[in-house]
Amino acid sequence: MAGLSALSVRLIQIQVWNRKDMAGKSSRTFDSKEPLVGLRGTIVDRNEEVLAKSMPVASIVVDLQHLSDPLLVSFPLAYERVSGEPGWELLNPQEQKQRVLGMRGVILKESEDSPDALIEKGVAQAVSLLARPLGLKREEMYSKLREELANAKKRAVKLGLKKPGGEFCLVKERPADDIERVRELISKNWLEGFRLNESYKRWYPSELLATHIVGYTSEGKDTGEDGEEVFRPIGKYGIEAALEEYLAGSDGWQMQRRAPNGARIPGDTSTLKPPRAGLNVQLSLDMGIQSIVEEELDAGLAQWESKRGCIIVMDPKTGEILGMASRPHFNLNHLDKESLKEPCFATQAIYEPGSTIKMVPSSAALNERLVTPQTQFFCYNGHYQMGKITVPDHFPYGYLTVEGILQKSSNIGAYQLGMALGAPRYYDYLEKYGFGQKTGILLSGESRGIVPRSKNPLDFSRTTYGYALAVTPLQVATAYCAIASDGKLRKPHIVKSVIANDGTVVERYEPEVVREVIRPETAKSMRAALEKVVDPKGTAVQAKVPGYGTAGKTGTAVRIEKGRYQAGHYTVSFAGMCPAKDPAFVCVVVIDDPLTNKVTRYGGTIAAPVFSKVGARLAAHMNLTPDEPVEEKDKDKLAGTKEQ
Repeated sequence: MAGLSALSVRLIQIQVWNRKDMAGKSSRTFDSKEPLVGLRGTIVDRNEEVLAKSMPVASIVVDLQHLSDPLLVSFPLAYERVSGEPGWELLNPQEQKQRVLGMRGVILKESEDSPDALIEKGVAQAVSLLARPLGLKREEMYSKLREELANAKKRAVKLGLKKPGGEFCLVKERPADDIERVRELISKNWLEGFRLNESYKRWYPSELLATHIVGYTSEGKDTGEDGEEVFRPIGKYGIEAALEEYLAGSDGWQMQRRAPNGARIPGDTSTLKPPRAGLNVQLSLDMGIQSIVEEELDAGLAQWESKRGCIIVMDPKTGEILGMASRPHFNLNHLDKESLKEPCFATQAIYEPGSTIKMVPSSAALNERLVTPQTQFFCYNGHYQMGKITVPDHFPYGYLTVEGILQKSSNIGAYQLGMALGAPRYYDYLEKYGFGQKTGILLSGESRGIVPRSKNPLDFSRTTYGYALAVTPLQVATAYCAIASDGKLRKPHIVKSVIANDGTVVERYEPEVVREVIRPETAKSMRAALEKVVDPKGTAVQAKVPGYGTAGKTGTAVRIEKGRYQAGHYTVSFAGMCPAKDPAFVCVVVIDDPLTNKVTRYGGTIAAPVFSKVGARLAAHMNLTPDEPVEEKDKDKLAGTKEQ
């Protein structure tokens, strides 16, 4: 009686007092928490063309402990026998389950003396069911399973284990069409030992376009709800990284009840926390324009024998980036570690801009009403000397107007405009235009450039014509957008909105004015002056877009590397806008270190022709109305552009 009473007390203690603790231990033993991966958001362009999306994939994992257990292998063999019996389809699920369990007992009794033979039958049946849907040859799959089972048995003997164990991946990341078919076969045929590890694979339809903008993901380690390590795709570069908090969904989980031997209990209900999908991101890019700038950049680099450069196209009235391509770049679907080391030339490379910077002293002097477009300056016949300050020109110019200084790209004229302003005011305007500071674009790793505000008169003289300071191509494009519009500097705009899967706009990124740099009338005067740069007497006649007024400025600077100038090596550029009177786009072309000997290496001979080709194709793509007659020599060129 005392013993029975003690057992009764212990029974009550387990079932009542320690019920929650025991239930928790039981749950940890027989319940498995299977992750449900959250779908990462999609990235689209302004016309909703997909740039990045996640595709459902699954890997087939084989549990060798299950596959080598006669008790589990007998399930699919039993199902195979009873499912072929007459009247099987008329049975309800519970009756079918009882039939399978009954036949399983018969099979186990038949195979008491030959468990290895039963396992061989189970492996053969799994191969016959799954090989074809998985795209494997039967002999190949059968050999692989037998080899892994044999190795597992050897490991078990070596470690002194009763049963072999371990897992291996049979096939990795198969697409969604294959997943459902395999899932149905595993479930329907009671196959144990085969598990689907579901996930998503990032896929980029245009794998070579806008690579530095879209960016990429890689598998990263995170911490789950219960403190466990979770591996999921995390944005590492470009928009994928900059908007990770929006794009990344959250994973869910499913609790699956299993028997003591690890087998899934058929028909058992499970607890579920559904995953949450990430939000979608719409960019300001137009993939039609992006294709144009990518193609023309590749063609220009090939023609002029260069490996580095970029083209940027912006809407000057909003600051939206319509197209931006940099070289070198990489393949988004086939990432190569070496190519990933190359920076985004448009936002991260800094260079001395040369004469494209001359728009700063010119517009500043006009804006301060120190000069008019027709004010003349003596340019000292190509050589200015004052103490230690020497300013050379590429041609012996005499008197030039402010417009003429831009048209002929006179260094001496630009320096005199800077002198009229004074160094402090000139440096103020450089900063107002955004040089020496990040533009704030939603892309990681942007360079701020270098504007030293040196008190050295020699350094000051050099900054007025594009040396002794460093800029990024995006800063140049942003500054020229101020001239192309109303004199206001606008923040470069790459993201339009963040959108939920039901189409609801979660966040909209509106155009943002940073500051007013020059008055609207000054901007208008500057457009007229820059238009003269592209006429036959200017330095950029090859930048002309047939049928449209074109304005812009060339730039040529000796390359500097490791603190030293490289004689005979240049960075050439052209910053332009079209149509000149009311620009629909600003386009900046930078070609770094062209090695061609076909032409003299200047911005007007190398970057300007690339701008012309891009501009003609952009005008056709944007359906711009021509505002000038097309010259006879340009008609064939324009016709070819329309065909493209």
